[in-house]
Amino acid sequence: MAVQKSRKSRAKRGSRRAHNALTTPALSTDSTTGATHRRHHLSKDGYYKGRQVIVVNEVVDEE
Repeated sequence: MAVQKSRKSRAKRGSRRAHNALTTPALSTDSTTGATHRRHHLSKDGYYKGRQVIVVNEVVDEE
């Protein structure tokens, strides 16, 4: 088993973890509906690149 020779400093540990930060997802707006969605994903309305790909059924509360 590999065992380190000496303890790593906080600076070395921080340098190694420098690329592990979480980034915010890239967002875009649909040209037809103007809805905001993640890049390369469908909007909630079922639109992708300005075309309706999936017909989304709206849930209606009957009260």
